[in-house]
Amino acid sequence: MKRIRFYKPGDIRVEEAEIPVPGPGEVVVQNKVALTCGTDVKIYKRGYRFEPPFDMGHEAAGIVYAVGEGVKKFKRGDRVVAHNSAPCNRCYYCKKGQHSMCSELLFANYESGAFAEYQKIPAPIVEQNMFRIPDGMSFKQAALMEPFACAVYGTSLMPIELGDTVCVNGCGPIGLMFVRLCYLRGARVIACDMSEFRLGVARKLGACHTVNINSVSDQAAAVRELTEDSRGVDVAIEAVGLPEVWSIAFNMVRPGGVVLCFGGTKKGLEVPIDTTKLHYEQITIRGVFHTTPLHVNAAFELLKMNAISAEDFVQNEYRIEDAEKALLEHAGGTVIKNAIIY
Repeated sequence: MKRIRFYKPGDIRVEEAEIPVPGPGEVVVQNKVALTCGTDVKIYKRGYRFEPPFDMGHEAAGIVYAVGEGVKKFKRGDRVVAHNSAPCNRCYYCKKGQHSMCSELLFANYESGAFAEYQKIPAPIVEQNMFRIPDGMSFKQAALMEPFACAVYGTSLMPIELGDTVCVNGCGPIGLMFVRLCYLRGARVIACDMSEFRLGVARKLGACHTVNINSVSDQAAAVRELTEDSRGVDVAIEAVGLPEVWSIAFNMVRPGGVVLCFGGTKKGLEVPIDTTKLHYEQITIRGVFHTTPLHVNAAFELLKMNAISAEDFVQNEYRIEDAEKALLEHAGGTVIKNAIIY
């Protein structure tokens, strides 16, 4: 089989490998589609916390090729989608209900990634975070489950009430999912980005105002001017992963408002903040990482309901041999996502 492996920034390779064999509780999936992601782009550009070489890709859907001993929920030929992680359900954090903080959180994609013709799904993921795709749902739609689950989790942490104003900073795939979810929760959504293409998608998904950050000198002030008495937004979501955007989000939220920091930054970076905003203005700053099985299940149910559509998120198709082109086009901002078709 063919697979993509990361060796160093800017160096990913198509390699031949043996089709994996499932162990007890495991499933091997013949992938039909895998989607590009902002994390894949970051890995391609700057590497990751795992020692290379490692596999890439974590958003895929396909058909069960083989099942290991003890697997009862799935059989060969089933159309399935699997999340890329599963918690242990034993550690301190899992027992506290903070499954995304699991000290033994299993990530499958760096040993058996989605940018491969066949992918082995570990037993904990098979048991907790793997689903049979219903008739009528496309593989592309199902493959959106992983990033959508992250946005569903992040949105669930925000105290958004009907009629609140929410600003989403960054209209990449996750940012656009936040736009849609906040709109569905009854919020008035403002979307900020530098791409008119992505802002157009944001408007289609429910944003009532958009701000092209290249056309304003002060992004936070431009957003505040769109709120009553320029008081600021009730919730500001950072979905870029740049410290300067974190700071902008802090400055656009109203007194008593909430900032959700979703975008991951490089390790060791610091973000300055005026302490009076925390004390006298009582703003809340909340970080969020990844997702939980509860929200993976919720995301899959929402995908069944077509809360979002692959037609809005996936633009072009590539073969695995052209995965680098797919990632570079994604990085260029002319698409939301690309699909690798097997």
